[in-house]
Amino acid sequence: MANILVVDDEMGIRELLSEILGDEGHAVQLAENAQQARNARQQGAPDLVLLDIWMPDTDGVTLLKEWQRDGLLTMPVIMMSGHATIDTAVEATRIGALNFLEKPIALQKLLKAVQQGLARGQEAARAPASAPRPVASAAAAPIPEPSVQAQPMYAPQPAGMAGAGAIGVGRPVSNGEAHAHGYTLSFDLPLREARDAFERMYFEHHLGREGGSMTRVAEKTGLERTHLYRKLKQLGVEPGKLGKKSAQ
Repeated sequence: MANILVVDDEMGIRELLSEILGDEGHAVQLAENAQQARNARQQGAPDLVLLDIWMPDTDGVTLLKEWQRDGLLTMPVIMMSGHATIDTAVEATRIGALNFLEKPIALQKLLKAVQQGLARGQEAARAPASAPRPVASAAAAPIPEPSVQAQPMYAPQPAGMAGAGAIGVGRPVSNGEAHAHGYTLSFDLPLREARDAFERMYFEHHLGREGGSMTRVAEKTGLERTHLYRKLKQLGVEPGKLGKKSAQ
């Protein structure tokens, strides 16, 4: 179990991240602004910090600079933002941030980043005290590639996607299966459109089969309910309508 500090001015984001990380067995401390984050850091270094960039009092990059300046940047920090540019992400990694996640954050991307951050923190803790700490530079820092950051990072891999019904893995989806859900899937589509079409079909299939029950769909797809609601809203899928259709 790790001690993770989540810094974000949006209550919904704090609650969502707290629930997800708590389910993973971590102890989560919440801060809604930079001052609360400073107070939390003074009480001791957490094992990992998830730090929002845009906050009303002091932005996350400025707070990161403060910690770096004062020798308090002794823990891995993962930056989060829904509006940051590539330049902002590059600056954050240059200062010392380990990673950058774009909101809304995909569940799998979040858990992978947290796992990598905690592993990096453990490596630093095991390193000899006399060993010089590497200085992050624009050349050495794990700068996010523009081609990756340009795509939305909120699309999780649905549970079972690598099974018999996965697109491009195992076997392609037949035209009959696609048309049965009102979609025609084509490998000629741009990746984003093909992915969204598949995800709509995937969730509509499970919602129809479970009579619109969000609880059962969450269990089937391996998503937390709050994250599932947000995902369906992004895709324009209405659970209520699908539940009524399946009952007819």
